[in-house]
Amino acid sequence: LIYIACSYATVYLIYMKFKATYDGNHDTFRVEFLIVPVGGLSFLVNHDFSPLEILWTFSIYLESVAILPQLFMISKTGEAETITTHYLFFLGLYRALYLVNWIWRYYFEGFFDLIAVVAGVVQTVLYCDFFYLYVTKVLKGKKLSLPA
Repeated sequence: LIYIACSYATVYLIYMKFKATYDGNHDTFRVEFLIVPVGGLSFLVNHDFSPLEILWTFSIYLESVAILPQLFMISKTGEAETITTHYLFFLGLYRALYLVNWIWRYYFEGFFDLIAVVAGVVQTVLYCDFFYLYVTKVLKGKKLSLPA
């Protein structure tokens, strides 16, 4: 319930309170390039070819690449607001903690879900460059800006 409430609050803040901060000139990432391959992959690689399983697999795959539009915008503009970098860092940290959870579950319960683990590793790898910039710049009090 807390996760769902936080998700709704985030969507509300994005589309209502902070709508004026949206910069459509720099937001040129084509989400079709994520949704179509992820949709196809979720039909091809899943545990059980049923509607709910395909939807679950689609959500796992999409979550692993959902950061790409934000990273694309940061690379296009060359910088990001401090609050945005903190948000992205903790979003990535949250996902990286999934890896700890999977190791724990495998060690103590013998449970292993290849789809979730591979998607989590892909997402964590996508965050690595951002994590490096966050630690070397933002934590030292500087604004996140990419080298020219």
